[in-house]
Amino acid sequence: MEIVITGRHTQIKQRFRDVVESKMNRVTAIAPDAQRAQIVLSHEGNPRQADTAKRVEITIIAGSTVVRAEASSADEFSALDMALDKLTLRLRRTRDRRKDHRRGYENPVPVDLGTIEPETEVVEEEAPADVENSPAAAVASDLGPGESVEVQVGDTPIVIRRKLHIAEPMTIDEALYEMELIGHDFFLFVNKETGRPSVVYHRHGWSYGVFEIDTPEHVN
Repeated sequence: MEIVITGRHTQIKQRFRDVVESKMNRVTAIAPDAQRAQIVLSHEGNPRQADTAKRVEITIIAGSTVVRAEASSADEFSALDMALDKLTLRLRRTRDRRKDHRRGYENPVPVDLGTIEPETEVVEEEAPADVENSPAAAVASDLGPGESVEVQVGDTPIVIRRKLHIAEPMTIDEALYEMELIGHDFFLFVNKETGRPSVVYHRHGWSYGVFEIDTPEHVN
């Protein structure tokens, strides 16, 4: 398995490289088909965030399957251990899920939340905003596949990031699978059966929810 280690706002020490390489056997033991491991170590310079100054992101690529995990701590070694714990748990879930599918196991059906009525929009007069430094600017420009843009809103600490992701339509079951792999609590996708933009998300335990979005014209 190829191991690539990079640093953001920090230098990668040889000791950290050695520890990473020695611990990657935890990954290959669970996922022997893993082809590439990408480890990113970043440093937060704000002294108020000393307890989470070091963040380790691990991405495992095995064919078309991508599994990732991240963790933050006061030092890079404890952050690495915590990220590896999360990663190996997700790898085990992926392996067990494949076994369950071969045995004919059916995944829990996402909960139908019914129709959600939109809230009434209240329009308030605002002072003219800086067009180049506003939320609208974050979504104004055209993006290519994989490209992203970040815009800070005025003098506030709010940063809006927009990214274009190209993906083939998939079923709800496939979306749940992808959500488990990346370790998020939700996953945005295009439903293959309905053609609608949809979101699956964790509720509690093995219970899931699903939102679908459509326009009144299409519904009618």
